[in-house]
Amino acid sequence: MRRQLTDRFCAGAKARDGEVQTDYFDTQVSGLALRVSQSGHRSWTFHYTLDKRRRLTFGNYPSISLSSARTRADEARAAVAAGNDPRLTTTETLRDICELYLAREGYKLRSAEWRRGVLERHVYPTLGQRPIAEIRRSEIVRLLDRIEEQSGPAMADQTLGIVRKVMNWHATRSDDFRSPIVKGMARTKPSERPRERVLTDDELRKIWAINNGVFGSFVRFLLLSAARRGEVAGMTWAEIDGADWTLPAARNKTKVDLVRPLSKAAQDILQMPKQGEFVFTTDGTTPISGFSKFKAALDRASGTDGWHIHDLRRTARSLMSRAGVPSDHAERCLGHVIGGVRGVYDRHEYHREKARAFEALAAEIARIVEGGSAKVVTMRRGKQ
Repeated sequence: MRRQLTDRFCAGAKARDGEVQTDYFDTQVSGLALRVSQSGHRSWTFHYTLDKRRRLTFGNYPSISLSSARTRADEARAAVAAGNDPRLTTTETLRDICELYLAREGYKLRSAEWRRGVLERHVYPTLGQRPIAEIRRSEIVRLLDRIEEQSGPAMADQTLGIVRKVMNWHATRSDDFRSPIVKGMARTKPSERPRERVLTDDELRKIWAINNGVFGSFVRFLLLSAARRGEVAGMTWAEIDGADWTLPAARNKTKVDLVRPLSKAAQDILQMPKQGEFVFTTDGTTPISGFSKFKAALDRASGTDGWHIHDLRRTARSLMSRAGVPSDHAERCLGHVIGGVRGVYDRHEYHREKARAFEALAAEIARIVEGGSAKVVTMRRGKQ
């Protein structure tokens, strides 16, 4: 279908009824088309003839704007006029391919937004603008070195897995691309994944005994809520309604609202002066961050080491089992989706059961920390 493409049209374009996908050919630049699928994904394609009819895909909308798409199409037309195949001369960047992959495959992935976040934090700043066909294995190795130094080997491996998936996907769609990633590039051994670290009672007592302001409250709340670090860090006062904390679907990996009925101990932590939108903040404007610095100080003060913040969630889950909380209830407290037929038909909110589970968790933590002889240590506060 031919029509003059505009930004307004591209933003709202839909596939025509009865078609899996629709190509809207631009009347301004010959060969350029906006391909729209029934799921709403939009990608740019350039159609040309060079001994036979061919198609070049070079990114998705709106990551690549209409004006940029027209420029790329003009460059491809010039290559064809010179007798060259634009698929071999195109300068598709790694970011272009990652965005195209997420646009076409992301709706199938529960973790699509998490993957996008990893790419934006760890990959795009270094390799995002590099032509994907020119990226060398040594560049990826240096990228992984930096991630390992800054965020640990597990994050390096997670990033490697995402980039490997994107590059392998691109290789299935390209005549010439070969992924530079090979076996042996991971930074951890399979036996080390996933982590199974759970804090001991002694470690829990030592960590709980440290009063270091916002981060100390943050750590205690993580244990009492069994939530993920990012969920608590981004928690706003607007998400709290009485004893209930509702994690909105937009911030939940499962993309559904999750209600956590907080225990009395967790509610007590929230009895703090409000400093802006976020519950846990050091500047009154942005969510708490700088976790490595805060945790290093906590490790020194408590005499603990070898644990990660995410281990607190695993520890909380183990303590629920120790406290006799039924597995189904504990899993729902963590926000895990119950699979199988039960997951489809059992829509009970389990609010009362989750409330009892969180109180049982709080009681178990209290039994541990009050049963030891740990002395509360108040750390000298920096900026709160």
